[in-house]
Amino acid sequence: MEVRIMTVDDIPGGMRLKDLSGWNQTAIDWERFLSASPDGCFVAEQEGQVVGTSATIVYEDRFAWIGMVVVDPLHRGNGMGTALLERAIRHLDSLGIPCMKLDATPQGKLLYGKMGFMSEFEIERWMLARIPDRQGYENRSVEIEDVMHLDREIFGADRNLLLRSLAEEAPEFALVAKQGPEISGYAFGRRGSSADHLGPWMAGNEDVAAKLLDEFLNRSTRRLVFVDCVLGNPWAVPLVKARGFEVSRPLTRMFRGTNLYPGRPERLCAIVGPEFG
Repeated sequence: MEVRIMTVDDIPGGMRLKDLSGWNQTAIDWERFLSASPDGCFVAEQEGQVVGTSATIVYEDRFAWIGMVVVDPLHRGNGMGTALLERAIRHLDSLGIPCMKLDATPQGKLLYGKMGFMSEFEIERWMLARIPDRQGYENRSVEIEDVMHLDREIFGADRNLLLRSLAEEAPEFALVAKQGPEISGYAFGRRGSSADHLGPWMAGNEDVAAKLLDEFLNRSTRRLVFVDCVLGNPWAVPLVKARGFEVSRPLTRMFRGTNLYPGRPERLCAIVGPEFG
């Protein structure tokens, strides 16, 4: 087995692995990683085939994200996932990044804990299966410049390149709520391979959170919708539950190093997703 830097030519191999795992990412998601961190994405290769991946994104040198740690089911249990994670950690350590973060499944949490990651807060994925009401929407441009400043406070670091990419790919899901001149909430979304995915979803009060959620659902035309709710937020879970969502799986936000910029996760109804934070 060889662990090496990932290239765009490896995206089909990454897509094969995520399909085997039933994940929702698209080739565009892989491109986001490779564009942001061309030297920070890795594959495990065996006999010319990609059998595992890991990827990183650095957010403003405040902290980095580790995502897309996935291994071919036929090669699990032999340390490949650990090797890919260690390669990502070594890369980030070489850059002097003070903190690394990831979202862990219950199974992954055990491995990450052994490697020095500690729990920060809890997340739950909720899923809605439905027959969508295909009403459509009025295609209007949304000013998101002010959102970038607010999101930096909420998330803990600047991720405007990621948010701009989301808005460009799915402008119908870029939503901004205002009360007077002030932003009271915002939401973005992605069209995944199997479901539309809401996130980030942020609101200053329950009424705004509900309006953003309902607008997203009105604009989505997919039968399946995912949202990864922050359990410390008082509105997210009751709102999605009231609209027919069902809990799918738990996740734990974890960090390794000095977490100097935790942001304000209690104001986030939902994260972007476990791959991006």
